[in-house]
Amino acid sequence: MKNKVWLITGCSTGFGRELAKLVLQLGYRAGVAARNTDDIKDIVDGYPETAIALKLDVTKADDIKAGVDTITQKFGTVDVLVNNAGIGYFGAIEESEEEEVRRMFEINFFGLANMTKAVLPIMRAQKSGHVVNIASIGGLVAFPAVGFYNATKFAVDGYSEALSKETKHLGIKVTVIAPSGFRTDWAGRSANNSKIVIDDYKETAGTNKNNIRGYSGKQPGDPERAAKAIVDAVEAENPPLRLLLGKAALKGARNKLQELQKDFDTWEATTVGADFPEGSNRSQRKCHFDEVRGEILYTCYGGHASSLNRRIRFLPVVEMTSLFKNLLRFRKLHPQ
Repeated sequence: MKNKVWLITGCSTGFGRELAKLVLQLGYRAGVAARNTDDIKDIVDGYPETAIALKLDVTKADDIKAGVDTITQKFGTVDVLVNNAGIGYFGAIEESEEEEVRRMFEINFFGLANMTKAVLPIMRAQKSGHVVNIASIGGLVAFPAVGFYNATKFAVDGYSEALSKETKHLGIKVTVIAPSGFRTDWAGRSANNSKIVIDDYKETAGTNKNNIRGYSGKQPGDPERAAKAIVDAVEAENPPLRLLLGKAALKGARNKLQELQKDFDTWEATTVGADFPEGSNRSQRKCHFDEVRGEILYTCYGGHASSLNRRIRFLPVVEMTSLFKNLLRFRKLHPQ
């Protein structure tokens, strides 16, 4: 349906830019958002009736509110929200600077979440809508040198899955996009390096950082083809929850599934053994004196299957008289 209204963030470069151009070419109406509207002027100028430029920094609540208000005043609604704004950051986990990491989380995750929260009331009222969150194959598979970036995208993936389950009955669809390497500015000016370098991580994080930086501009992924894939998913009657983009993304995701399956199968007995034995549904308590540690140990097995075994060191014991006193106190506090 070409009468849908799209709201796309981060349109100055990359996926956002190509997607905005495509949806307008296809006849959709669109709010094209960027922190600097000069960067998107060339996109909207050719579509005075169906496009509107929005000055929008996803880390600023006032910008989000103003952007949503502006697009609804012009077009009456928002049918498709594309949360594309995001940045990268390179550094081993120990090297990473807290200020840079928090900034990345504010943009990649909290900005996305706040944009979604601002648009959901509109979609709920009309009992329809589609939220498209641009994540990464790095939201399913982690890599050296981008651990905190991975963390932001894993967060987006989990958030999107939960959102889809909360909103499906309201007619609101959710798709999280997981691309591999595409020729955007992500590995260029959109990603800072940590100023801290630790030699011990040279072979892991350092090597991968250099490989990604050196690969920038040579990635096999085509942003124009990615834009078409996103439009196809939105137009589909049954869009996917997760859409991988790129051969490397598919390969990486399948390898991750194999790794998970291997761990699950290898440790299956340990996993299922953590539950209460079948037929056991009552709490059990044990108290005994550990001669080696000189402690009274109190073990409580919780009253439902998901409880974890907890061993609590109750009181240190030095002499037998202290032992008897503590035992008496224990019995008063925890009668059998």
